[in-house]
Amino acid sequence: MDLLNTLVDKGLRRELPTREEALAVLATSDDELLDVVAAAGKVRRRWFGRRVKLNYLVNLKSGLCPEDCSYCSQRLGSKAEILKYTWLKPDEASKAAAAGVAGGAKRVCLVASGRGPTDRDVDRVSKTIAAIKEQNEDVEVCACLGLLSDGQAERLRAAGADAYNHNLNTSEATYGGITTTHTYADRVETVQQAQAAGMSACSGLIAGMGESDADLVDVVFSLRELDPDSVPVNFLIPFEGTPLAKEWNLTPQRALRILAMVRFVCPDVEVRLAGGREVHLRSMQPLALHLANSIFLGDYLTSEGQEGKADLAMIEDAGFEVEGAGTTTLPKHRADVAAEAAGSPCGGHGGGGCGPCGDGGAESAGTAEAPEAAEVAVAEAAEVPVPAGEVRTDLVAVRRRGAGTDLPPNA
Repeated sequence: MDLLNTLVDKGLRRELPTREEALAVLATSDDELLDVVAAAGKVRRRWFGRRVKLNYLVNLKSGLCPEDCSYCSQRLGSKAEILKYTWLKPDEASKAAAAGVAGGAKRVCLVASGRGPTDRDVDRVSKTIAAIKEQNEDVEVCACLGLLSDGQAERLRAAGADAYNHNLNTSEATYGGITTTHTYADRVETVQQAQAAGMSACSGLIAGMGESDADLVDVVFSLRELDPDSVPVNFLIPFEGTPLAKEWNLTPQRALRILAMVRFVCPDVEVRLAGGREVHLRSMQPLALHLANSIFLGDYLTSEGQEGKADLAMIEDAGFEVEGAGTTTLPKHRADVAAEAAGSPCGGHGGGGCGPCGDGGAESAGTAEAPEAAEVAVAEAAEVPVPAGEVRTDLVAVRRRGAGTDLPPNA
């Protein structure tokens, strides 16, 4: 296809495709899917080889959020049966983080529900960062605490935070239909505050909320302009008890086309295969490794993810390798810029990031022991055959993390 040849050439030159070209990727047929994956895979390998970065998320505070993000099980008014607890102590968070590092995670992402941190919360998180780095000196730490107030980004950076995550989630034009308690501009400002403070910025999207192809292209082009080091691509988990509970809009094929489009628009940026991958990609997850160069290891914040051992086996079986702690994630031209901005000579924190900031609908979380969370349950197949390419809501039962069990937080 001339389209794919053009996109590969542009990706290898770090040249932005046109919006029409990005839309054309999303419009390709299932018959063309492997060609699309192969083309985007060339761009991924040019900048990241066959490395896969592992990230581990620690849920510092769960539930009881005052924001009304429609996709989130922790939202104001949510009736989802989820674990709810206040701040973990630094030693508890450090223990959870250590399990992720033992499983091969290079970055630990600290997430807390809520609109944004108070100054006291920043003190809490600063102590937690210190406790984690005392036990694992080389681990990267990303904070994901919501909207930042003046001076908080600088304080987190001084405390040792290497990165900050805050997702745009959807296009500016449709943002008001997803959330009313804060604005799209608020999110952009927080990402810019993190960048100005010298932290590596992480910002991405959630696909599957009923958005159009144009909305997806709009948010990815906005992310390219914002220029984060990491772009997590989340796929909506339609939690019962939330306004988007019935939004089952994704097939594995569409999820792969979305990932390919993101890779073409953001060729040299860390693309994170994030929340909802097990639910929507299912057996096609290994193909996504040819598009994304980073994944989360372990559970989601409020639902169970794929078993950590299964993730490691998937990476090896697909011919990829886990990125080591001594390897800089980003290509040299981006890592050098990140290091200069942060005042670091190594650029080691330049890359990676978290799921949606503190809103939990599509985030990963670590486990307190080995990263071996139970995998997403598969329901019995429907008796009536479904035509190829149609959404199969019967295939997956979302299992709420901790629901009906005695599991404590992060266990």
